[in-house]
Amino acid sequence: MIDATGNPNTILLLGGTSEIGLAIVREYLGQRPAKVILGVRPGDELRDAAVSQLNAFGARSVDVLEFDATDTASHPKVLADAWAISDVDVAIVAFGVLGDAEQLWQDQAAAVLAAQVNYTGAVSAGVLLGQQMKAQGYGQIIVMSSVAGELVRRSNFVYGSTKAGLDGFYRLLGEALAPFGPKVLVVRPGQVRTRMSAHVKEAPLTVNKDEAARQIVAAAKAGKKLVWVPPLFRLVMIALKHIPGPLFKLLPI
Repeated sequence: MIDATGNPNTILLLGGTSEIGLAIVREYLGQRPAKVILGVRPGDELRDAAVSQLNAFGARSVDVLEFDATDTASHPKVLADAWAISDVDVAIVAFGVLGDAEQLWQDQAAAVLAAQVNYTGAVSAGVLLGQQMKAQGYGQIIVMSSVAGELVRRSNFVYGSTKAGLDGFYRLLGEALAPFGPKVLVVRPGQVRTRMSAHVKEAPLTVNKDEAARQIVAAAKAGKKLVWVPPLFRLVMIALKHIPGPLFKLLPI
Protein backbone atom coordinates (compact mmCIF):
# COMPACT_ATOMS: atom_id res chain seq x y z
CA MET A 1 0.00 0.00 0.00
CA ILE A 2 0.95 3.65 -0.43
CA ASP A 3 1.48 5.26 2.99
CA ALA A 4 -0.02 8.50 4.23
CA THR A 5 2.87 10.53 2.80
CA GLY A 6 2.56 8.99 -0.66
CA ASN A 7 5.46 6.53 -0.40
CA PRO A 8 4.90 3.12 -2.07
CA ASN A 9 5.72 -0.32 -0.76
CA THR A 10 6.25 -1.79 -4.25
CA ILE A 11 7.29 -0.03 -7.46
CA LEU A 12 7.08 -1.50 -10.97
CA LEU A 13 9.24 0.12 -13.66
CA LEU A 14 8.41 -0.86 -17.24
CA GLY A 15 11.46 0.25 -19.16
CA GLY A 16 13.68 -1.04 -16.39
CA THR A 17 16.88 0.59 -17.61
CA SER A 18 15.34 3.96 -18.51
CA GLU A 19 17.43 6.70 -16.92
CA ILE A 20 14.39 8.83 -16.09
CA GLY A 21 12.50 5.80 -14.82
CA LEU A 22 15.37 4.79 -12.57
CA ALA A 23 15.71 8.37 -11.33
CA ILE A 24 12.03 8.33 -10.33
CA VAL A 25 12.52 5.05 -8.46
CA ARG A 26 15.61 6.46 -6.71
CA GLU A 27 13.60 9.52 -5.66
CA TYR A 28 11.00 7.27 -4.03
CA LEU A 29 13.70 5.10 -2.41
CA GLY A 30 15.28 8.22 -0.94
CA GLN A 31 12.07 8.76 1.01
CA ARG A 32 11.35 5.15 2.03
CA PRO A 33 12.80 1.74 1.11
CA ALA A 34 10.56 -0.26 -1.24
CA LYS A 35 10.45 -3.42 -3.28
CA VAL A 36 11.24 -2.81 -6.94
CA ILE A 37 10.22 -4.85 -9.98
CA LEU A 38 11.96 -4.05 -13.25
CA GLY A 39 10.44 -4.89 -16.62
CA VAL A 40 13.56 -5.10 -18.80
CA ARG A 41 13.90 -5.69 -22.53
CA PRO A 42 15.35 -9.16 -23.22
CA GLY A 43 19.10 -8.95 -23.70
CA ASP A 44 19.39 -5.41 -22.30
CA GLU A 45 23.05 -5.08 -21.35
CA LEU A 46 22.24 -2.40 -18.77
CA ARG A 47 20.07 -4.75 -16.70
CA ASP A 48 22.68 -5.71 -14.07
CA ALA A 49 23.81 -2.11 -13.64
CA ALA A 50 20.20 -1.04 -12.99
CA VAL A 51 19.77 -3.75 -10.34
CA SER A 52 23.05 -2.82 -8.64
CA GLN A 53 22.12 0.86 -8.69
CA LEU A 54 18.77 0.30 -6.98
CA ASN A 55 20.26 -2.05 -4.38
CA ALA A 56 22.82 0.65 -3.58
CA PHE A 57 20.01 3.18 -3.14
CA GLY A 58 18.25 1.04 -0.54
CA ALA A 59 15.71 -1.09 -2.40
CA ARG A 60 14.38 -3.82 -0.13
CA SER A 61 14.53 -6.21 -3.08
CA VAL A 62 14.87 -5.98 -6.85
CA ASP A 63 13.12 -8.51 -9.11
CA VAL A 64 13.60 -8.54 -12.88
CA LEU A 65 11.05 -9.64 -15.48
CA GLU A 66 11.57 -9.68 -19.22
CA PHE A 67 9.35 -7.09 -20.91
CA ASP A 68 9.34 -6.50 -24.65
CA ALA A 69 7.17 -3.52 -25.57
CA THR A 70 6.57 -4.89 -29.08
CA ASP A 71 5.51 -8.36 -27.90
CA THR A 72 2.07 -7.38 -26.69
CA ALA A 73 0.91 -11.02 -26.53
CA SER A 74 3.39 -11.54 -23.68
CA HIS A 75 2.23 -8.54 -21.66
CA PRO A 76 -0.60 -10.22 -19.71
CA LYS A 77 1.80 -12.80 -18.29
CA VAL A 78 4.45 -10.20 -17.48
CA LEU A 79 1.96 -8.10 -15.53
CA ALA A 80 0.49 -11.17 -13.83
CA ASP A 81 4.02 -12.22 -12.81
CA ALA A 82 4.67 -8.75 -11.40
CA TRP A 83 1.54 -8.88 -9.25
CA ALA A 84 2.44 -12.42 -8.17
CA ILE A 85 5.56 -10.93 -6.58
CA SER A 86 3.56 -8.20 -4.85
CA ASP A 87 0.61 -5.89 -5.32
CA VAL A 88 2.03 -2.86 -7.13
CA ASP A 89 1.55 0.58 -5.60
CA VAL A 90 3.33 2.68 -8.24
CA ALA A 91 3.81 1.61 -11.87
CA ILE A 92 6.08 3.72 -14.06
CA VAL A 93 5.73 3.47 -17.84
CA ALA A 94 9.07 4.76 -19.08
CA PHE A 95 9.97 2.76 -22.17
CA GLY A 96 10.20 4.38 -25.59
CA VAL A 97 12.33 5.11 -28.63
CA LEU A 98 13.26 8.50 -30.04
CA GLY A 99 14.91 7.59 -33.33
CA ASP A 100 16.23 9.88 -36.02
CA ALA A 101 13.47 12.35 -36.88
CA GLU A 102 14.28 12.58 -40.59
CA GLN A 103 14.75 8.83 -40.96
CA LEU A 104 11.47 8.01 -39.26
CA TRP A 105 9.16 9.62 -41.82
CA GLN A 106 11.07 8.04 -44.72
CA ASP A 107 11.73 4.56 -43.30
CA GLN A 108 8.60 2.44 -42.99
CA ALA A 109 10.13 -0.18 -40.69
CA ALA A 110 11.59 2.43 -38.35
CA ALA A 111 8.32 4.35 -38.21
CA VAL A 112 6.32 1.22 -37.45
CA LEU A 113 8.73 0.23 -34.69
CA ALA A 114 8.42 3.67 -33.09
CA ALA A 115 4.64 3.41 -33.18
CA GLN A 116 4.68 -0.12 -31.77
CA VAL A 117 6.95 0.77 -28.86
CA ASN A 118 5.78 4.28 -28.00
CA TYR A 119 2.05 3.87 -28.59
CA THR A 120 0.85 0.29 -29.09
CA GLY A 121 3.10 -1.16 -26.40
CA ALA A 122 2.20 1.64 -24.01
CA VAL A 123 -1.53 1.16 -24.57
CA SER A 124 -1.18 -2.59 -24.07
CA ALA A 125 0.64 -2.07 -20.78
CA GLY A 126 -1.77 0.66 -19.70
CA VAL A 127 -4.87 -1.48 -20.17
CA LEU A 128 -3.32 -4.27 -18.10
CA LEU A 129 -2.06 -1.92 -15.38
CA GLY A 130 -5.52 -0.40 -15.22
CA GLN A 131 -7.12 -3.82 -14.81
CA GLN A 132 -4.77 -4.82 -12.01
CA MET A 133 -5.08 -1.55 -10.12
CA LYS A 134 -8.84 -1.38 -10.55
CA ALA A 135 -9.08 -4.86 -9.05
CA GLN A 136 -6.97 -3.93 -6.02
CA GLY A 137 -8.74 -0.57 -5.63
CA TYR A 138 -5.69 1.69 -5.48
CA GLY A 139 -2.42 2.49 -7.20
CA GLN A 140 -0.53 5.18 -9.09
CA ILE A 141 0.48 4.99 -12.76
CA ILE A 142 3.17 7.43 -13.90
CA VAL A 143 3.64 7.60 -17.67
CA MET A 144 6.33 9.43 -19.58
CA SER A 145 4.71 11.47 -22.36
CA SER A 146 6.43 14.48 -23.94
CA VAL A 147 5.84 18.10 -24.84
CA ALA A 148 6.40 16.79 -28.39
CA GLY A 149 3.06 15.04 -28.10
CA GLU A 150 1.19 18.11 -26.88
CA LEU A 151 1.99 20.03 -30.05
CA VAL A 152 3.28 17.83 -32.90
CA ARG A 153 5.88 19.69 -34.97
CA ARG A 154 7.45 19.10 -38.35
CA SER A 155 10.88 18.63 -36.78
CA ASN A 156 9.92 15.30 -35.14
CA PHE A 157 6.36 14.57 -36.20
CA VAL A 158 6.55 10.76 -36.21
CA TYR A 159 7.84 10.64 -32.64
CA GLY A 160 5.49 13.45 -31.64
CA SER A 161 2.49 11.67 -33.09
CA THR A 162 3.25 8.51 -31.08
CA LYS A 163 3.50 10.55 -27.90
CA ALA A 164 0.28 12.42 -28.74
CA GLY A 165 -1.52 9.09 -28.89
CA LEU A 166 0.05 7.89 -25.65
CA ASP A 167 -0.78 11.18 -23.94
CA GLY A 168 -4.44 11.07 -24.91
CA PHE A 169 -4.84 7.43 -23.92
CA TYR A 170 -3.36 7.79 -20.45
CA ARG A 171 -5.11 11.06 -19.62
CA LEU A 172 -8.45 9.43 -20.30
CA LEU A 173 -7.40 6.17 -18.64
CA GLY A 174 -6.97 8.28 -15.53
CA GLU A 175 -10.52 9.56 -15.84
CA ALA A 176 -11.86 6.04 -16.37
CA LEU A 177 -10.02 4.66 -13.33
CA ALA A 178 -10.72 7.58 -10.97
CA PRO A 179 -14.02 6.22 -9.59
CA PHE A 180 -12.26 2.97 -8.63
CA GLY A 181 -9.31 4.46 -6.73
CA PRO A 182 -6.22 4.32 -8.98
CA LYS A 183 -4.61 7.52 -10.25
CA VAL A 184 -2.72 8.31 -13.44
CA LEU A 185 -0.08 11.02 -13.80
CA VAL A 186 0.90 12.03 -17.33
CA VAL A 187 4.36 13.61 -17.48
CA ARG A 188 5.18 16.03 -20.31
CA PRO A 189 8.91 16.69 -20.12
CA GLY A 190 10.89 18.80 -22.47
CA GLN A 191 14.43 17.67 -23.09
CA VAL A 192 16.05 15.72 -20.26
CA ARG A 193 19.77 14.93 -20.18
CA THR A 194 19.89 11.17 -20.81
CA ARG A 195 21.40 8.66 -23.24
CA MET A 196 18.25 8.94 -25.35
CA SER A 197 18.78 12.64 -26.04
CA ALA A 198 22.60 12.68 -26.04
CA HIS A 199 22.81 13.07 -29.83
CA VAL A 200 20.26 15.92 -29.92
CA LYS A 201 21.28 19.57 -29.63
CA GLU A 202 20.43 20.78 -26.15
CA ALA A 203 17.31 22.93 -26.11
CA PRO A 204 16.29 25.72 -23.74
CA LEU A 205 14.77 24.53 -20.44
CA THR A 206 16.66 21.20 -20.59
CA VAL A 207 16.82 19.58 -17.12
CA ASN A 208 18.80 16.84 -15.42
CA LYS A 209 17.06 13.53 -14.81
CA ASP A 210 17.25 13.83 -11.02
CA GLU A 211 15.55 17.23 -11.07
CA ALA A 212 12.88 15.81 -13.39
CA ALA A 213 12.36 12.92 -10.98
CA ARG A 214 11.89 15.27 -8.02
CA GLN A 215 9.20 17.20 -9.86
CA ILE A 216 7.46 14.02 -11.04
CA VAL A 217 7.32 12.35 -7.62
CA ALA A 218 6.12 15.58 -6.00
CA ALA A 219 3.32 15.82 -8.59
CA ALA A 220 2.31 12.20 -8.01
CA LYS A 221 2.17 12.69 -4.26
CA ALA A 222 0.08 15.83 -4.76
CA GLY A 223 -2.46 13.79 -6.75
CA LYS A 224 -1.92 15.70 -9.99
CA LYS A 225 -3.11 14.28 -13.29
CA LEU A 226 -0.67 16.16 -15.52
CA VAL A 227 2.73 17.76 -15.01
CA TRP A 228 5.10 19.69 -17.29
CA VAL A 229 8.82 19.30 -16.62
CA PRO A 230 10.03 21.95 -16.05
CA PRO A 231 6.79 23.79 -15.12
CA LEU A 232 7.64 26.74 -17.37
CA PHE A 233 7.03 24.50 -20.38
CA ARG A 234 3.30 24.82 -19.75
CA LEU A 235 3.46 28.54 -20.52
CA VAL A 236 5.74 27.95 -23.52
CA MET A 237 3.29 25.48 -25.03
CA ILE A 238 0.33 27.81 -24.46
CA ALA A 239 2.21 30.53 -26.32
CA LEU A 240 3.18 28.24 -29.20
CA LYS A 241 -0.41 27.08 -29.67
CA HIS A 242 -1.50 30.67 -30.29
CA ILE A 243 1.04 31.35 -33.03
CA PRO A 244 -0.67 31.38 -36.47
CA GLY A 245 0.10 28.35 -38.63
CA PRO A 246 2.13 30.14 -41.32
CA LEU A 247 4.34 31.76 -38.67
CA PHE A 248 4.65 28.55 -36.65
CA LYS A 249 6.13 26.79 -39.70
CA LEU A 250 8.94 29.35 -39.75
CA LEU A 251 10.05 28.63 -36.20
CA PRO A 252 13.27 26.58 -35.86
CA ILE A 253 11.63 23.83 -33.78
